[in-house]
Amino acid sequence: MPEEVLFKTESREDRAAIAAHLRSVADKLEADGELTLSGAGDSLTMQVPASATFEVKAERETGSGPAELSVEFELEWNEGADADDAGGLSIE
Repeated sequence: MPEEVLFKTESREDRAAIAAHLRSVADKLEADGELTLSGAGDSLTMQVPASATFEVKAERETGSGPAELSVEFELEWNEGADADDAGGLSIE
């Protein structure tokens, strides 16, 4: 299935600023599920349903230079649908 990028931004920030972004997302998910993404002159509002697939992935990319480590958090749901599958993830 083809992928359409609706919004993308990337910036280097300190851990405290990143934590503030994640807290804001968590607060909005817990409240009403409405997320507004803004950056670089673009803005997108999405309504996250009551239940969605939550994926956490840690990666190491190697190449010609030092390895690059990453942690990715992804929410996924079908447009117009509201799934109700509970998961068992723990992040410590």
